[in-house]
Amino acid sequence: MNFNDLKYVLALQKAPNLGDRTAKKLIARLGSARAIFEEKRQNLLKIEGIGALKMKGLLDPANFEAAENELEFIQNEQLKTHYFEDQNYPEKLKHCHDSPILLFSKGNIQLQHHRIISIVGTRKITSAGKSFVEQFIEELSPLNPIIVSGFAYGVDIAAHRAAVANNLQTIGCLAHGFNQIYPKVHAKYVDSVLENGGFFSDFWSTDNFGRNNFLKRNRIIAGLSEATVVIESAEKGGSLVTADIANSYNREVFAVPGRPGDKYSKGCNELIKSNNANLLSSAADLVYMLGWKLQEEIKPVQQQLFVDLDSEEQQIYDHLKEKGKSQLDTIALYCNFPTFKTASILLNMELKGVIRPLPGKLFEAI
Repeated sequence: MNFNDLKYVLALQKAPNLGDRTAKKLIARLGSARAIFEEKRQNLLKIEGIGALKMKGLLDPANFEAAENELEFIQNEQLKTHYFEDQNYPEKLKHCHDSPILLFSKGNIQLQHHRIISIVGTRKITSAGKSFVEQFIEELSPLNPIIVSGFAYGVDIAAHRAAVANNLQTIGCLAHGFNQIYPKVHAKYVDSVLENGGFFSDFWSTDNFGRNNFLKRNRIIAGLSEATVVIESAEKGGSLVTADIANSYNREVFAVPGRPGDKYSKGCNELIKSNNANLLSSAADLVYMLGWKLQEEIKPVQQQLFVDLDSEEQQIYDHLKEKGKSQLDTIALYCNFPTFKTASILLNMELKGVIRPLPGKLFEAI
């Protein structure tokens, strides 16, 4: 999109009392943001949902002055722009009715041909929650997913850091413009996120920073991914809002259960109890529920005759050679491994071309 057209989109985005859904309706009716401002006032008033109040805000000349200032900021900060009708707009977000007409990004974000999951939770993460985040992402790393979160305290930053540690792409969705970083203490993580992914925001540099920004930001977190994972949440909190939004988009939601009396397990337990989330005990649960498979990506030309296996892999391989086909839980029980550890070892063995997965949770040696 050229800068002249972008100016009209920004002016439309700036118009008060309009909203993304109404803006999309106007664009669909008239063809472009520029056409909206060139249309006669009386014709605009005939469009359903456009009243005198919205019209007054839409045609305010101050919108264009603000748009030109923001264009200068975009240029100076070397931000990328993503218009909702352009190819570089996140595909999954296009299908969300309330997604922004314009997104800003910075970094090296590559969404094509990637599995994407969002991880959210309490800002007051426990040591157990932090360990789960790290282990969960490490187990998923062979599948090379993109990890999305909100760059906030607690679960968010733990997810970003674990993604970077496992050389995975990670995306921080900001609740403010690119003129600042919140919380300030997380400024030390900005460079590593930019190198391993980047940031998205639909907020301007002039937008006031407030609590409602986080609620608005949550629709980006839920909309970017095919599944949202809630790891620790109190009875009320922003992560539950994100889960609710993900459900409204018909995306999968997962929650990590906890002890009934634990404060930061109540939200997750309630999501599971009310059938608003799948129970998540390990990465294997998510892989199974989403139907993620490695065999579509791994096509060895010739089966390797000699593959180096460590002792744990050899134990699993010997079991499969003897039994032929086994379920995940059966392998774990036979080898005396935790289920999550077995799933991780199996994923690595798939990468080596030693075993092949079968429908459901069945595996066999090649």
